[in-house]
Amino acid sequence: MSTSETSRFVRLRVELVVEVDDSGDLAASALRRIAEDEHMPAEERLHAETAVKEDDAEALAYLVDPFDLVSAVPGVELSQASWSSEQIEYDPDSPDWDPDEDDDDDEDGDGGRG
Repeated sequence: MSTSETSRFVRLRVELVVEVDDSGDLAASALRRIAEDEHMPAEERLHAETAVKEDDAEALAYLVDPFDLVSAVPGVELSQASWSSEQIEYDPDSPDWDPDEDDDDDEDGDGGRG
């Protein structure tokens, strides 16, 4: 297929599992980010501040920005992004945890690695 026959859009799927070592530091960082957001309405700001104080996943969601992942990549422009975070039970030694489990659905067979 020539370049003109293929879509210019690429869906990049990333799944991360992070360990929170310091909930207080995470919340404080998220609260600073919220305070710096000049466009956030007061009611939404109050809700956001409460959420990040109570939930590490919410705090992380305020700090991770998909735009930051691709903004320095030459030749690409972010068209759309969505992300979520949730607290999970995680055991890297469990047979239930397989970071490559979706590879069977990978159409080009490269395991999602390019």
